[in-house]
Amino acid sequence: MLWLSLTLLLLWIPTLWKLKLLCTTKPVVMPTGREEAKKAADCLRTALREYDLKFGTILNDPDLASFRAMPEFKELQEEARLGGEDVGYSFRRDLKLISEVQAPFRGIRRFFYVALTAAAGISLLFTIPRLLRAIQGGDGAPGLLETSGNAAINIGGIIVLVALFFWDNKKEEEQLAQITRNETLSRLPLRLSTNRIVELVQLRDTARPVILAGDKETVASAMRKAERFRTELLRRGVILVPVVWGQGREPQVERKGFGLSPKATASLPSIGEEFDKRAQSIVAQSKIKAEIRFRAEVVSPAEWERWIRDQQKSEGITPGEDVYIILRLDGRVRKSGRGMPDWQEIVKEVPPMEAFLSKLER
Repeated sequence: MLWLSLTLLLLWIPTLWKLKLLCTTKPVVMPTGREEAKKAADCLRTALREYDLKFGTILNDPDLASFRAMPEFKELQEEARLGGEDVGYSFRRDLKLISEVQAPFRGIRRFFYVALTAAAGISLLFTIPRLLRAIQGGDGAPGLLETSGNAAINIGGIIVLVALFFWDNKKEEEQLAQITRNETLSRLPLRLSTNRIVELVQLRDTARPVILAGDKETVASAMRKAERFRTELLRRGVILVPVVWGQGREPQVERKGFGLSPKATASLPSIGEEFDKRAQSIVAQSKIKAEIRFRAEVVSPAEWERWIRDQQKSEGITPGEDVYIILRLDGRVRKSGRGMPDWQEIVKEVPPMEAFLSKLER
């Protein structure tokens, strides 16, 4: 294992050195946060195109945590989702793998759509000459009613099967977009009660975040009502994430980096290159679990608002309405709705952390 690590390191040194030269040789004027993010995005695009950088590295590198909380990351992620050969091939491939796990029979359905369409098309090719002879009439001509019925069945079958094929493709694109939104959500930063800043992905398997988005009074009222069920909600791993509309437009104190010291960054989970293997370090997870309390504070509120509005559009809700979103232990959306949640109902619906159903969510 040691020799393998050393070999991989030696292979990566030339690529990393070229990437470093690429991102440092161009002069940068006005070093504001947004301009630095744009420069970083341009460098990463070049690395994806020319140096075979995997998009999973951008998703998982702790040093890029501050970049993942910016709009430029979402733009780059959207380019990758659309499947550009030079930017997002590996990312879209990973998205498709997750999509196949969530909808395992889509490939089989498509196979039957294509096969049955081909069969109907071949049958139609043989039916058309018979239909022409039936129209012309004469001795030995086939029956017009029967032949036209067969042709109509073949044409109708082709239309229905092609429509189903395109409908399935559309559903797949919607599913890929939802998986991408989940991925974007997982990269949004939170500040725990101990003032430690983590990405939402690091709470997977240890907490069920409940996002409360609305005006200040509505969110505050929902938080006070949640206090009555605090003990039961904590048993279910619930952590409240309040997002107040307009908070992202308020002037924020600019922090250098992600708010983590090098030592704290080094203690983050070792994630690796796999798209779906994150937050697996037992030591790091146990530390985070010990720091989780009943409430967390959002970092980069503008990006949280942007994600919630995108989610509202996808579900047909007017952006800006008061909503709540409950996440599963695996980070996917479990339930959402207009207004604020009924905490008593949530206590009944959500199983405790030690329950068998909670283990199935992980």
